Amino acid sequence: MPSSFKRTTVTAALPYANGPLHIGHLAGCYIPADIYVRYLRSQGEEVLFICGSDEHGVAITIKARKEGLSPQQLVDQYHRLMKETFRSFDVSFDWYSRTSSAIHHETASEFFSHIATHSDALVKKETMQFYDEQEQQFLADRYIEGTCPVCAYPKAYGDQCENCGSTLSPSDLIDPVSKLSGTKPVRKETSHWFLALDKYTDWLKDYVLNQHSDWKTNVLGQCRSWLESGEGLQPRSMTRDMDWGVKVPSMLSGSEGKVLYVWFDAPIGYISATKEWAIDAGKDWRPWWQSVDTRLIHFIGKDNIVFHCIIFPVILKTHGDFILPDQVPANEFLNLEGQKISTSRNWAVWAHEYLTDFPGMQDVLRYVLTANAPETKDNDFTWKEFQTRNNSELVAILGNFINRVMVLCHKYYEGKVPVEQREFVAEMPITQELWQNVNQELKAMDKNLRGFKFRDALACWMNIARLGNKYLTELEPWKKYKAGEENAEVAGILCVCLEITAILSANGEHFLPRTCAKINQMLSLESQVLRTENIGKPLFTSGHQLGTAEILFRKIEDEEINQQTDKLKMMSEVSKTEEKSDKEANKKQISYDHFAQLELKTARVIAAERVPKTDKLLKITLDAGETELRTVVSGIAMSYTPEEIIGKEVMLLANLEPRNIRGITSHGMLLLAEDENGKLAFMSPERSLGPGNKIS
Repeated sequence: MPSSFKRTTVTAALPYANGPLHIGHLAGCYIPADIYVRYLRSQGEEVLFICGSDEHGVAITIKARKEGLSPQQLVDQYHRLMKETFRSFDVSFDWYSRTSSAIHHETASEFFSHIATHSDALVKKETMQFYDEQEQQFLADRYIEGTCPVCAYPKAYGDQCENCGSTLSPSDLIDPVSKLSGTKPVRKETSHWFLALDKYTDWLKDYVLNQHSDWKTNVLGQCRSWLESGEGLQPRSMTRDMDWGVKVPSMLSGSEGKVLYVWFDAPIGYISATKEWAIDAGKDWRPWWQSVDTRLIHFIGKDNIVFHCIIFPVILKTHGDFILPDQVPANEFLNLEGQKISTSRNWAVWAHEYLTDFPGMQDVLRYVLTANAPETKDNDFTWKEFQTRNNSELVAILGNFINRVMVLCHKYYEGKVPVEQREFVAEMPITQELWQNVNQELKAMDKNLRGFKFRDALACWMNIARLGNKYLTELEPWKKYKAGEENAEVAGILCVCLEITAILSANGEHFLPRTCAKINQMLSLESQVLRTENIGKPLFTSGHQLGTAEILFRKIEDEEINQQTDKLKMMSEVSKTEEKSDKEANKKQISYDHFAQLELKTARVIAAERVPKTDKLLKITLDAGETELRTVVSGIAMSYTPEEIIGKEVMLLANLEPRNIRGITSHGMLLLAEDENGKLAFMSPERSLGPGNKIS
């Protein structure tokens, strides 16, 4: 840390309070943040670790409506569950808050009014928004669903397609419908406050790309794509027509019925949580957010990069009284058994359920998620790797070394440390080489922790256990020991191994806090920090009484892993069945007149080719029995190659409004069926009819 910084404010992304935490959350944000904070504390540095539940936004109201709860009841439920889950996994927040708190509402409201009245960053303007006439309310982006214009996914949201990841606006969707009523929304005029991001493009380019060129490549890449591509930054609405959230300050004209956009109020939750902590601790919150000698670090997942690196910095800068983020070490996504984690499909390992299935094994999951952290690219969690890392590394290397050392000390010396014999082995080349290698690993670990490379830091730590195991195995003190005879070499070997054990405990607390607390109990030592310059020096007094040896890790059997993979498949199947039932239940009857408006006809595929830079789209040329050939863009490339559909006779919805998809105008839609695995199949006539025949 640069000497100009006296303290560090560390934030972890506010988890959204519409569901429980899963392993992707832990790996992507919370465990890395906890490792870093524990490390800073161990170095005697002043650090504040802040988080809280994100409890506003449309997704909350959708989930509450579905479950028959009020939004407050829903967030209360998940806030309690998430807070307890974090505690159970030893994520050491100094303060865990929530955005529904009174202090947060007051802080976010004051922030908005200050920017609106002291700068030109917030601009109020009239805009056309989708409106549900049946429900008589404006629709936030997540209340609108339709077909993605990029990949043709039929359930894309108004702000993003969860299938291909494209950022969208509601007007981009094909055939948008309201998620409230299932009806087609209309456009209606309303007014909102927009954050004028376009005015800050040059400043952001300097702040992000020049001043913070040391940020991770994935962070810089995403920022650069926003700052340098296309039309550049555009004003972004910071308010919504809703009744759940932080209300727009009443002092502003036209504020009635409007709340702050969740991505305006949520990051301010870091500040309001700090205020709560300060009140509780009897301290001043301001130095942690307003002193230039404070370093601000945000731990997030890659889906939050834009908000923490572009939008929130602009909000902080326009206010004028706050420091800006110095580091944003965002991780990529963790997949599960080769598939994206999906809460809607129940394809996830839920953190609170893991605690039930593997009681007392929090550190095993912390270890595996850190060892396989998605720091530079998306990584995959598999139950088989979970088992392998536990059995081959935690049990066979770390646990085996510490257990052998403790058992031998109790067997040979009644659990007392014979320090006076330590120097007997100190000058041995194998001992000197050991300390040299341990020192190198500790220095590398320190460098990796400072550089947010927690996976590499963990590997360095485990290498120390490997070195200890190698030292003990090569010197074989059990062969040198003879009952009733004093053997200075055996005593010295075990003294060195005890010191390696103490080093592992002192430097592993960042990764495995519960395990290292147990090791300290076995050593009868208080938790301590060992600087690299002290490595190789005595840590125990002569005759120091050790505690009782215990097994740190147990072997995980194949049956347990099979149960988890079976459980995962079963939950996913249940979710698919429920989703299918919901779809059927939500379908509304239409009149014959509405059906009669559809122009369905046969067509033949004349040519087909992949749409560049997409995985799912094909550009298809059709003969529909008309004077000119038709072009249709269809998301079937995962089910068909271009070559195998040429000549096929297919069914076409011919009078669909033309849509521009990836620069190609699509005239119509092909009719296909989808099986339970997502595989598509053309709907074709029983016998060949030729192009242009009416379907009725």
